[in-house]
Amino acid sequence: MRYNMSKDAEASDFDPFAERKLDKPTSNMDTLTHLLKASLGTGILAMPKAFQCSGLILGIFFTILVAVICTHCAYVLIKCAHVLYKKTRRTHMSFPDVAEAAFDNGPEWIRKWSNAFRIFILVSLFATYFGTCSVYTVIIAENISAVVKSHSGEMSIRLYIVTLLPPLILMSWIRNLKYLAPVSMIANIFMGAGLGITFYFLVGTSPLNMDDVSKAKNIMEWPTFFALTIFAMEAIGVVMPLENAMKTPRSMLGICGVLNRGMSGVTLVYILLGFLGYLRYGESVKDSITLNLTQEGDSEIHKILGEIVQISIAIAVYCTFGLQFFVCVEIVWNWMKDKFTKRPDLADYVMRTILTTVCVMLAVAVPNIAPFMSVIGAFCFSILGLIVPAIIEVITYWDIGFGPCQYLIWKNILVTIFGVFALVFGTKDAILSIP
Repeated sequence: MRYNMSKDAEASDFDPFAERKLDKPTSNMDTLTHLLKASLGTGILAMPKAFQCSGLILGIFFTILVAVICTHCAYVLIKCAHVLYKKTRRTHMSFPDVAEAAFDNGPEWIRKWSNAFRIFILVSLFATYFGTCSVYTVIIAENISAVVKSHSGEMSIRLYIVTLLPPLILMSWIRNLKYLAPVSMIANIFMGAGLGITFYFLVGTSPLNMDDVSKAKNIMEWPTFFALTIFAMEAIGVVMPLENAMKTPRSMLGICGVLNRGMSGVTLVYILLGFLGYLRYGESVKDSITLNLTQEGDSEIHKILGEIVQISIAIAVYCTFGLQFFVCVEIVWNWMKDKFTKRPDLADYVMRTILTTVCVMLAVAVPNIAPFMSVIGAFCFSILGLIVPAIIEVITYWDIGFGPCQYLIWKNILVTIFGVFALVFGTKDAILSIP
């Protein structure tokens, strides 16, 4: 059966949002706060380096392009979930659930692959976000170590990582996104403070000179820009948990919906930092803009401000750990919850504690894990964030229709081509960065 695209594909006597029952739903502002924190991660500090690979003017347009594509793919995933809620008469789904439901309700020839598709997404999500949390542990420890080292003796980075275990376990014990919202707000405040001081270094210390930078770089350097920007901005793993926890899930979509508002703000900050960072430091810009701040002079005020930036980023990343870890917890808990029906709360806390401990021990064992995780991130985020949503949309709308001139097909072919481009060049750059 085929439907007219001009009609509401979600029209049905079943309203999944009215039927959805949540103990502690999140407000639109809570969701926006989480979304900002998920997208404004430490990857933003690499934006000046990204602009160095594209050029000053091209960097603006390319950042907008990446933001539009990443936001659109997240939008598609949520929109398809809303259609599939109706088809399956379910009130909420995770990312793997959406993929499986799309295949189960798609054409006959693809239904046998639904479980394999679900498992692939589960494994990819867990590997990416678990590794990201391990890298976050290293980043927190490195920033704390840098501040302590300037005031006292040097200590092994592994010891700093181990001391983070208790506070990270406490963070992982926050079980509801409603309670994580204030934590994300704190993270946003500290990240804002760190970025604010960084902007002071960029515009408040001396005049900027556009003669020292390129307006557009050679096309051979563009892939590095896209690799850095996509994997800094991508947050596909958290959009469904955020939507599932909302009091008004429909507010996630729409021109002025939570998703578009959040990503618009994120894009603006990314452009400003990339533009001003490259404009300030030119070809000498470092992989992380904070590394350039230490070269601003030996004055006491600069040292203090530099340390404040490092402390602010450490606190912001710590507060972000809970949201990123939520993806891993949700995957593992959905797999094991049926086995622990007698004391589910105790089992949940034990599972969170064990996962956090393994995550920290991985960081202790391999404190230089970041380059290796870049490979996994480049591979998984390209597939999960760009290619998979395109596939899900085509399968979901298989019996609904693809619109005039089959525009959904052509649009998703373009998105897939861009995703393959990001996959190939992002993975190549990540592999080459491994020492």
